[in-house]
Amino acid sequence: MSEKNLHALSVRLGERLQAASAWVTCAESCTGGLVAKSITDIAGSSAWFDRGFVTYSNAAKHEMLGVAESTLQAHGAVSEPVVREMAFGALKAAGADYAVSISGIAGPGGGTDAKPVGTVWFGIAAEDGRMMAVKQCFSGDREAVRMQAAVFALQTLLDEFLEK
Repeated sequence: MSEKNLHALSVRLGERLQAASAWVTCAESCTGGLVAKSITDIAGSSAWFDRGFVTYSNAAKHEMLGVAESTLQAHGAVSEPVVREMAFGALKAAGADYAVSISGIAGPGGGTDAKPVGTVWFGIAAEDGRMMAVKQCFSGDREAVRMQAAVFALQTLLDEFLEK
């Protein structure tokens, strides 16, 4: 996985969104804005991307995206319920057609037996109510995990919501 892959996916995403007259937003934690950066690296992306959210802390997830404090306490930030709430919160806050959320443990520290380094949860929501959440476990150093997560997020959005 590389920046080249991420760039190609961002171009394809833009083509699909423009063809559908649709908008996308993102709610990122462990990727720290990498998805938004890859999208805005594409000239003309303002036609299909208006804003994204980097919500690294639990407080930011709650304040900016409306993730319930009880969800964060019960499940932890790296969990299916949290990425679902992040995606729906971003969708609502941005007024977008699609939202992708990412929360994980990029390392090198922070992992546990239950959630080892490289564990990343993804949520994808559509304005029409469709939603999916999926967990992946990536390997490599911090940058490798972040890059793999960003690529997976865009690839999954394309495969499951825009290219069917």
